[in-house]
Amino acid sequence: MRFAIFGDIHANLEALQAVLQDAKEQGCTHYVCIGDIVGYNANPHECVELVQSLGCPVIKGNHDEQASSSSSLEGFNPLAEEALTWTRQNLTKEDIAWLNGLKFVRQVRDFTVVHATLDTPHKWGYVFNQLDAAASFSYQHTAVCFYGHTHSPRAFVRDGTVYSIQFDVIKFEMGKKYFLNVGSVGQPRDGDWRAAYAIYHADRNYAELRRLEYDIETAARKIIDAGLPRRLAERLAQGK
Repeated sequence: MRFAIFGDIHANLEALQAVLQDAKEQGCTHYVCIGDIVGYNANPHECVELVQSLGCPVIKGNHDEQASSSSSLEGFNPLAEEALTWTRQNLTKEDIAWLNGLKFVRQVRDFTVVHATLDTPHKWGYVFNQLDAAASFSYQHTAVCFYGHTHSPRAFVRDGTVYSIQFDVIKFEMGKKYFLNVGSVGQPRDGDWRAAYAIYHADRNYAELRRLEYDIETAARKIIDAGLPRRLAERLAQGK
């Protein structure tokens, strides 16, 4: 049993298609989306449709929440604010209702998924360090939790103390807890422009990080053609 765990798509259809194609080729039998389907890029409706077509567990990200709301965008950076304003105008009523109804946290089989933090998932805090992770571990009732939001892959491990590691493959050991960031499909921020997601090999108790090239030129051109800020197109190739 293999789960493709992916999120932070941010309306990047080309990256999402590449991830789903790779997941199929890798023999994934199940899919889980950890939120932020929309925002920043130029295909919010198409990405919502594609994720819906999987019939998989999906949780809400902060951009999903704001795109499906009419509330003020105060507090978002100017790029995100402009992109969310555009996104609200380019989703259907059905898209908005579906995004609005998503849950903040879900347990899937023997693992948990959340977009941001487990202690206050609706407040959209970031997990950058051991102290941040420790707060979530206090609310983690499964051995493994997958999350996103920072757009940067990393694993936090609690084994008496909390520490972090970079990973390509990580084996889950008995007695330890893992809070694992699967990176971003549509807007990585770790200096690697390639789309990121993870495969959880449930029967063999390990996860691997996958990085994939995709048609970044088309994704960038769509951003510009849509009238979104050019900076959003430029940052794709920079991976930050």
